[in-house]
Amino acid sequence: MKKFILFIISTSMLFSFSIANAFDWKAHSGKTITILMNEHPVLDGVRSLIPQFEKDTGIKVKVNALAEDLFFDRLEVNLRGGKGADAHFCPMDATAFNQYSADLLQPLNGFLNDSTSPDYDVNDFPAGFLNATNFPGGPGSNYYCIPMSFESYIVFYNKDHVNKYLGGKLPETMDELIDMANKVKADSGGDVAGAVMRGLRTDTNIDTISGLVFNAWGARDIEGPYGVWFDGDWSKPRLDDPAIQKGLSDYAGLMAAGPSDILSYNWNEAGNAFCAGQAAFFADASLFGPWFETDDCPASKGNTGYIALPPQEKGGTSYTANWQWGIGMGANAQEKEAGWYFIQYMTNKAGEEVIGTYHGGAGRLSTWENDAYTSTLNSEYVSATLESMKTVRTSVVPVQDFNKYALEIMDVILRIHSGASSADATAEGNANFKNM
Repeated sequence: MKKFILFIISTSMLFSFSIANAFDWKAHSGKTITILMNEHPVLDGVRSLIPQFEKDTGIKVKVNALAEDLFFDRLEVNLRGGKGADAHFCPMDATAFNQYSADLLQPLNGFLNDSTSPDYDVNDFPAGFLNATNFPGGPGSNYYCIPMSFESYIVFYNKDHVNKYLGGKLPETMDELIDMANKVKADSGGDVAGAVMRGLRTDTNIDTISGLVFNAWGARDIEGPYGVWFDGDWSKPRLDDPAIQKGLSDYAGLMAAGPSDILSYNWNEAGNAFCAGQAAFFADASLFGPWFETDDCPASKGNTGYIALPPQEKGGTSYTANWQWGIGMGANAQEKEAGWYFIQYMTNKAGEEVIGTYHGGAGRLSTWENDAYTSTLNSEYVSATLESMKTVRTSVVPVQDFNKYALEIMDVILRIHSGASSADATAEGNANFKNM
């Protein structure tokens, strides 16, 4: 849900860094930095730590915060100006790739190697997270953003509906999930949707779609930068690969078990429907989880279960995708060293532990094993999300104008939903890819 959704999990934790003797946090004392972010739960967490950061480092912080609909335009202006912010909220997707392609982003590997506290441990982030901005891909490439908040794609279920219509049984495979969703819809006479999904024709569905396709793709390699959708060359689309066909058909199958107006559902309509208790299952971004446990969702609060995407075969491994917000800096940043101190402070283990309680999508593996963080969240949500992190891969395809391909992928799903065979729908998609 990159377009922001929800939810602040309150915390009153005390925070302080254990400053390693070999690292001088005061090296840039007296400097002032500017950070550019959109209003978001991550920023709420950052704001809570800024006073301690200023005390520990002597660096003063000015926050330039905007509503999200203004942020993206302002970010472009900022990165292309003569003097840019010293750190900025970074959408770790095609937006960042396009900025990298225009030489607007500062590579971070030099700072990671030479200006980082010994206890930072960059390998605590899953490789699938870091690689989202490991442009242009492969060994020796640079990272351009550090993860701050992620979403993977899991399954939410309404416990009352599962108990009433399915005898409490949960799906062990994707085919079972679709069959169960259809059973709920049929046995309730349509009063309860078997599943809610993003059915609206928009390219922004691609991340959730990728989660289901990666689950069908399994452990096979995905070659960067082509993603799962191309076979090692931009001229070789492979929507007709059996695994991709299966993943797209799984998505269409869950749509078919949804309400009659599923084609009008974006993430907010789907999330609100599940929040209101109108559906048995919902496959989408993990970041919905904390919202479903709030008083805003009385039908789902305390009544929501969480599981990783069911595997293709019983007893098999679940796979999924992820999307992220991160933090980076522009090539035109004025105080890069001081800006890097801010970035590493806010993404260190101690910093993430606090900021993560504001949004529920902490990016470090160790944070999900830390009671100070996990105690603020539903335990089933923690288990399902941590399980998804084990096999997560980025949904981002770093190429200009990927949105037009993403829209065609959604069109393939809509053709299958309308009754076309997966073979015919994906063959048409391949042909359209080549014309692009």
